[in-house]
Amino acid sequence: MALWVAEIGVILREVKLSDKPPALVEISPKATVPVLISVDGPVLEESIEIMRWALGKSDPEGWLAGDDADLIARNDGAFKHHLDRYKYPSRYEDEEGDVDHRAEGFAILQDLDTRLSTQPFLCGNTRTLSDMALFPFIRQFANTDREWFDTQRVPHLQKWLETHLVSDIFKSIMPKFDPWKAGDQPTRFGPNENPVC
Repeated sequence: MALWVAEIGVILREVKLSDKPPALVEISPKATVPVLISVDGPVLEESIEIMRWALGKSDPEGWLAGDDADLIARNDGAFKHHLDRYKYPSRYEDEEGDVDHRAEGFAILQDLDTRLSTQPFLCGNTRTLSDMALFPFIRQFANTDREWFDTQRVPHLQKWLETHLVSDIFKSIMPKFDPWKAGDQPTRFGPNENPVC
């Protein structure tokens, strides 16, 4: 979404993590996604790094004004820790005993609901980097058991989530792509027809 709003076009290589192409491992030994290779900078291997890089080039909506580093760090740390274990419990069976990761993650979401009770977005009256950085993770949490999530008393967070789900920018970035293989024709992605990455 940050690349899209910054109007930075890219050549997209969709990766299926269960079948990682050797080119991914060569470029990024972590072999996780996303990875951004730009002509004028280092290889970026974290979503938040890519977002800040893109918005540093062009920030037409002023998203960087809402770069709440502490909020984003809690999301990328504690919340993601509980989200991963709630969403994929079999991957972490022997790790932490009887910690209720859904409850722990939901407690963080309740804090966000309180924050959203006085403003429509996490940092004020307009969407910013903090909203866009947290949104995909909160969407994953909600979709793990959507029936349960929709019955919880977090009305401000639920409204916030729905606002992002129906937004034009989210609809624009969500088409499905086939996994990339060496030799495939380039897939151009973004509002800019001339990719720079």
